[in-house]
Amino acid sequence: MESGRGASSPVGRGRPGRPESAASGRELCRGAFIPVGRSGNLTLCDKIALMGVPMGATTSPPAYAHVLSPAAVDFVLSLERRFGARRRELLAARAARQARLDSGERPDFLKETAELRRSEWTVAKAPADLLDRRVEITGPPERKMVINALNSGAKVFMADFEDSHAPVWEATLAGQANLMDAVRRTVSFKSPEGKEYRLKEKTAVLLCRPRGWHLEEKHLLLDGRPVSGSFFDFGLYFFHNAKELLARGSGPYFYLPKMESHLEARLWNDVFLFAQESLGVPRGSVRATVLIETLLAAFEMDEILFELREHSAGLNCGRWDYIFSFIKKLGADPACVMPDRAQVGMTSHFLRSYSRLLIETCHRRGAHAMGGMAAQIPIKDDPAANEAALAKVLADKEREAGDGHDGTWVAHPGLVPVAAGVFDRLMPAPNQLAKRLPDLRVAAADLLAVPSGTRTEEGLRSNLSIGVQYLAAWLSGNGCVPLKNLMEDAATAEISRAQVWQWVRHGALLSDGRPVTAALARAVLSEEVAKVAPDRYAAGRLALAAKLFEDMFTAPRCVDFLTVPAYAHLD
Repeated sequence: MESGRGASSPVGRGRPGRPESAASGRELCRGAFIPVGRSGNLTLCDKIALMGVPMGATTSPPAYAHVLSPAAVDFVLSLERRFGARRRELLAARAARQARLDSGERPDFLKETAELRRSEWTVAKAPADLLDRRVEITGPPERKMVINALNSGAKVFMADFEDSHAPVWEATLAGQANLMDAVRRTVSFKSPEGKEYRLKEKTAVLLCRPRGWHLEEKHLLLDGRPVSGSFFDFGLYFFHNAKELLARGSGPYFYLPKMESHLEARLWNDVFLFAQESLGVPRGSVRATVLIETLLAAFEMDEILFELREHSAGLNCGRWDYIFSFIKKLGADPACVMPDRAQVGMTSHFLRSYSRLLIETCHRRGAHAMGGMAAQIPIKDDPAANEAALAKVLADKEREAGDGHDGTWVAHPGLVPVAAGVFDRLMPAPNQLAKRLPDLRVAAADLLAVPSGTRTEEGLRSNLSIGVQYLAAWLSGNGCVPLKNLMEDAATAEISRAQVWQWVRHGALLSDGRPVTAALARAVLSEEVAKVAPDRYAAGRLALAAKLFEDMFTAPRCVDFLTVPAYAHLD
């Protein structure tokens, strides 16, 4: 297996030894859709199904040819061949577990791993450049955003191929090219107005978040089946950058999303071991922070850390997706109907229990316990509203730092100094790994406590308006969307549509006594869509988003992820 050092490969039929180029890719492919089989010695065109984006035909052909080098594609396919069946088995296990939950089963801590939870062990010590993670900024791997995030003053930048990225083929390839340039410090950008953007001398540490296990990359097929989006995103980033990052004193660092069990973490660990061995990267170079953003994962935090102990960089409170997961997993139970989304905050008992359990679990195991996202963005034209938004951020970050989190997330560079100020004041050391919560006792009932509150027409309208507008933007190719002074990603749309589904499913009563019916939700949806300027999104995307949203909130069961059916409509 060739490394990511730019080694060439014979790829042209009848022309052994000739490296693939943008021109030859265009000559061979011409937009053909050719699946990959198990035979060897295939051309690059044999290996890539470029649906509507022929090699070399888009805005940055050299970058695309570099990203999709034959050796890089071979590496991604090797991951799919070795681990694809296991991934599908784990997804089937998710579906079976959901069926049991729908039938009344309730999550609990695993009896078979009780001894592991009782025993003393720790994860590998954090690398030097991951010891201080007090503020992390996240965003999609768009070129200008990458530069601004790395220059933001945050300790870490998580480049996101998941919730804040709409996986349009061209954008996904461009994102990988942008990160390759960022790793090598050659990334730059010039705006249409002529403003130039370049990296500062001191930049944030780069982490990459690949897509979750449930997502696929439809443009690359193996034996007629799309490869895993996880393998595609991880594989290209690792192949092209792992050795370069190590040579520069850092390493291949990742965030892992949407996991539901320690067996899913075990699969990631096996992927890391295989990837390192295949490319001659020292074992243990990979470090991964797991987002605890599903209800079931909250019951297996020790087990997840143990599976990844050689490669662990801690856990993170992915709170918005966690709320979505809570609704989805328990949604069939009328006793678990949630109040307005705006009434569900981190001081709710079930969320506070989960976040404090995460802190204690991580610190007991020598791992970082990262706090959640502040989605607020600066409000330039309304000082009073801006002050109120910053006050919310301050209160949230003071709670996190006071509880013992080792850092936090922000979505906008303007919030980096706000969050940093709190952690600098309350956490003068690089982290709080020594801080324990010895008296903490969290039972299953604490994690399953449904928050009290009311359901209102305003809450219904907000869910439908924000959810549909986000989905329309996502379908237009934008996964990171400012709406009502918040930087929204897919998690917001997921909470919104799952909550509407739950309210419709159970005929939940609004505060004025009306039940939420499918007819009421459709009427409100129509009214909210009519308020949106017709030219705000790409042609037809708002109507498509409304149709997808309606299909999901009237479905007999909660659709697992809205991005799965929506992905069929992306190029």
